[in-house]
Amino acid sequence: MSRSKEMDLTVGNPFRSLLKFAIPVILGNLFQLFYTLADSVIVGKTLGANSLAAVGSTSIIIYFVFCFINGFTGGFGICLGQRCGAKDEKGMRKSVAVSTILSIVFTVVLTLICCLFAHEILYLMQIPVDISGEAYDYMFVVLLGTGATVFYNMISNMLRALGDSKAPLYFLVFSSILNIFLDLFFILVFHMGVAGAAWATILSQFLSALLSLLVGLKNFQVLHLHREDFRDLNASIRLHLKTGFPMGFQMSVMCIGQLAMQAVVNSLGTAAVAGYTAASKADQLSVLVNNAMMTAISNYVAQNFGAGKTERIRMGVRACLIQTEAFNILMCAGILLLRHPIVRMFLSAPTPEIYYYSDVYLTIVAPFYLLLGLLAVYRTSIQSMQNGRAPFLACMIELVMRLAATVWLSSFIGYTAVCIASPLAWFGACALLIPCYYKMMGFRQHPAQTV
Repeated sequence: MSRSKEMDLTVGNPFRSLLKFAIPVILGNLFQLFYTLADSVIVGKTLGANSLAAVGSTSIIIYFVFCFINGFTGGFGICLGQRCGAKDEKGMRKSVAVSTILSIVFTVVLTLICCLFAHEILYLMQIPVDISGEAYDYMFVVLLGTGATVFYNMISNMLRALGDSKAPLYFLVFSSILNIFLDLFFILVFHMGVAGAAWATILSQFLSALLSLLVGLKNFQVLHLHREDFRDLNASIRLHLKTGFPMGFQMSVMCIGQLAMQAVVNSLGTAAVAGYTAASKADQLSVLVNNAMMTAISNYVAQNFGAGKTERIRMGVRACLIQTEAFNILMCAGILLLRHPIVRMFLSAPTPEIYYYSDVYLTIVAPFYLLLGLLAVYRTSIQSMQNGRAPFLACMIELVMRLAATVWLSSFIGYTAVCIASPLAWFGACALLIPCYYKMMGFRQHPAQTV
């Protein structure tokens, strides 16, 4: 496989290389958020506050599933990126073959589990009775289309591991625009309600994945698999599962605490759910920017780890921290200044109570985006150097602190406990990961040594 200098993250200025790689990923993640934002805006404006609350009350469940998918396939991308950095074309082909097989198996299993237990999930989430029917319709359709999400994330992570962060962006822009038209078409013409918004999202994402695959096959010969690429895969399967499952599990474990947060909000009534939903949609903007920087540093560190360039990893992590925190400062300022217009994006006539719940959440959480940036960069760098233990322990710390704040503190300070849960979790994880990273980088000859 021929590789251009642009695709090779083991050479060139780390700051420019990371930024050049990250910007398309940031734009891609923003357009991916645009899927759910479009659903929420159109649902809120056309179907009303109850329908918006129905979509919002299940969003954390959907986010939980999507986090596992993103982490699982992201682990596969790290394996491919390491082989790419080592210039091992045979290993790259085996990585693509294994990723394809495991993704198919994973899709079947996850779809069956999610759809069979949809009613039980809604019961555990304490969804208000007046929105439970619409909540089920929306969640069931989105989870039924899990395969489209796996397909897109697998292809995107493969392309990014090979150095191409632009192709997934181009097709996300197209499919995001398509999603808006399908939302309006299914809701206003076919009167499908919130289920129509869910079908629009799934169909748009599937098309984005298909187009990304076609471009990938055209540009990268390594994606053209042959029969021999599927032989002797045992060692490669073990490596991919060892990398992918912990990352998927870690990302989904983080969502368990958020599930508890959503359950507390649901118990406060429809106004709280609507206000929290609008605020959390804005909050996702910063999360997705940080996730984009995680994608950039993940591919950067994986390639340089495969090439054995420890000092270059240090330089890249420093550069990524500067870029990430600059973005977080901008996100914090923008969200705090525009917190009321954000609510009006989703609801035509928000009540003072809805404004209250949205304001409290954003005012508390947004200033701590800097802490989230530290967590994102250090955790991903450690994972990309084949240390899964420390990130897993950090995720368990996050889970404990989120649950403690939500379950215990909520009985004393109510909704405020939900708002401080995430900053507390980020602080606890950083307290472990930052010393771990610097200890690992002290071993110049063995940067992957775990703590």
